[in-house]
This record gives sequence, structure tokens and C-alpha cells, in this order.
Amino acid sequence: MTELVSYSLEDGVATLTLNNGKVNAFSHDLIADFNHGLDQAEAAGAVVIITGQPGILSGGYDLKVMMSGPQNAINLVAEGSTLARRMLAHPQPIIVACTGHAVAKGAFVLLSADYRIGVEGPFTIGLNEVKIGMTMHHVGIAIARDRLTKPAFPRAVINAEMFTPQGALQAGFLDQVVAPEQLMPTALEVAQQLKKLNMAAHKNTKRKVRKELLDALDAAIALDKTTSLM
Repeated sequence: MTELVSYSLEDGVATLTLNNGKVNAFSHDLIADFNHGLDQAEAAGAVVIITGQPGILSGGYDLKVMMSGPQNAINLVAEGSTLARRMLAHPQPIIVACTGHAVAKGAFVLLSADYRIGVEGPFTIGLNEVKIGMTMHHVGIAIARDRLTKPAFPRAVINAEMFTPQGALQAGFLDQVVAPEQLMPTALEVAQQLKKLNMAAHKNTKRKVRKELLDALDAAIALDKTTSLM
């Protein structure tokens, strides 16, 4: 079976590349591959880069699963939420090299990383859940409230506003925007800088800084398992 998240390791940097159809949809299988990639990166003590196909990081959850029944949707979102929590507490730095669009779960991948680089171009980044008839889950609200700027939070979560790359930079989805050809060189440059950190201190500081968020996510994941999204 084709890997939906490919893994490579070079010079202390692990690259996880999403490859699941035109929109890199988050399915059960992709999440399993993603977790396996993080397992490998953690075992190697490597800085992580997450990226996608040209033009798109991810368009969100697999709609076939999401529309196949309320419980199926809840189960898939619970897996994705657990992955987001894992990313936020990962012992090594996580960089996202966002290759274009990042929508819904794709945008939450950005919000769950330590450093986010986007590309210039006609791309949209944001949380479209309310626009497509989904009530935002508790985990999504908690992550967005913590990681987005205060003015952008209601615009993104309640109004489902979609942002250009520069708008996403101002809102808190991204830390830097570069030309497409500079995306991976910039990500690798950032990774080399982050490799210089003391990883034990990085891990302990990250988990201390994010303790309130991680505790909130534990409660939110449990609550979302009993709450309809539609």
C-alpha cells in the first residue's frame, strides 16, 4: 500500500511529506502514517519538517468519512485532535513548510507546529468549518484561541474567514512567507538553526509553556467524543 506520508531523514532533519490525492485529505490511514513518521523522527532525535504537494498542504479531513455518518466524523476528528496534541508536545521542534493552501485540518497542522513557513501566491489559509456547516469542535477552538492573534481568532473561527498568505502571517497561522522556490531551502535553514537547541531544554520548556493548552486539549478531546459536529 502506498504511504500517504513519506518519511526521509538527512543530517538530523526528518521530512514528512503528505501525499493523499489532490487535497492531501486527512484520513485514518494518513493519520496513522503521520504518527508513524513522528515515531521515527522522535526515535532519531530529529528536527521535523512537515510539507505537502506543490500548491497544497492539506484541504482538511476526508469528506467521504466525514459525510458517512455522525459517529464516523467524530471518530476521525478525535484521531486528528490527538495528533494535533501530540505535535504541540513533540520533544523536537516541528516546522511546517506550507506549499500552498491549508484549509481546516490543514490550517490546524500549522497551528500545531513550532515554526510555520508559507509561500507567496493565490493561496488560502484558514478554518472553513462554519462555512461548510460544521460546528467548530472544542479542540479546534482551544488551539485557535491559543495560537491566533486575538483579533483574528473570532474572524477565523466564528466567521470562517479565509486568509491570503500575508493575511495568515498577520493572523498567526504563519511565521514567515517566502517565494515558492525558497520554501524548502528556508525550512532547512530554520531546521539547522533549531538543531542547535538543547533538545531536553526545548522539550521541557515547550511542555511547560503549553501546559494549560495541553490540559485543555485533554478535556476537549474527551468532550468532542460525545458532541455532534453537524
